Amino acid sequence: MARVSVTYENHIAHVRLTRSDKMNAVDQDMITAIIAAGDEVATSDARVVVLSGEGKAFCAGIDIGSLGQMLGGTPADKLMPRTHGDSTTNQWQEVAMIWARLPIPVVAALHGPVFGAGCQLALGADIRIAGPDTKIAVMELKWGIVPDMGGMVLLPKLVAPDVMRKLTYTATPVGADQALAWGLVTELADDPLAAAMELAAEIAGRSPAAIRAAKRLMVLAETATDADILLAESQEQAVLIGKPEQMEVVAATLGKRPAVFQ
Repeated sequence: MARVSVTYENHIAHVRLTRSDKMNAVDQDMITAIIAAGDEVATSDARVVVLSGEGKAFCAGIDIGSLGQMLGGTPADKLMPRTHGDSTTNQWQEVAMIWARLPIPVVAALHGPVFGAGCQLALGADIRIAGPDTKIAVMELKWGIVPDMGGMVLLPKLVAPDVMRKLTYTATPVGADQALAWGLVTELADDPLAAAMELAAEIAGRSPAAIRAAKRLMVLAETATDADILLAESQEQAVLIGKPEQMEVVAATLGKRPAVFQ
């Protein structure tokens, strides 16, 4: 059965988890489908992505019943090879990291359980909008394992170190209000999917070249030195200003063409 659907409208790619009968729990078919969706969107003309889940949950985590089948044989043989992301990730890590690496913004619309693998998938988005029924958990220690789907790359960028430790050590779900206070989500909305689509439409109305340049800069800003970031700012801006079509956007925004651009 299909696990993920991808639709396009007005430069927005809507990626939906469609295993609603299992609360979008992640099995091997879901892993494969999520990665394929990311690869597809990366080569499309979409300017922004909305991630959502059908049914009662965004994603309730790994399908524990299929975990043995997914790993098979010796776990290290499946976990250790770097098979995706320019040889930086395994397939489980790629589920989240493919969205973090996508060259366009990703907005996740969260509702219901966002547990384990679902939490880490959501962390791969640029922005997370949560409904009032959202429950988020770094669930892995409940099962005697550790977060291993990109969570230890993505979580420290969002929350304080002590919050990350509490979430990880206890595996306790937190509600939408607490998630907002801790920085796990960006904002709350009664209808998170509608809010995500509205935001996506606003982003999609911006210059596609500037959108991609801005994301490159923000990703770089998380790890690079001040000098490298400042140089990258100048490089990106020089390319944008050098494009005549980009200056038409600037001129239209300002209502006149600045002399410096003539």
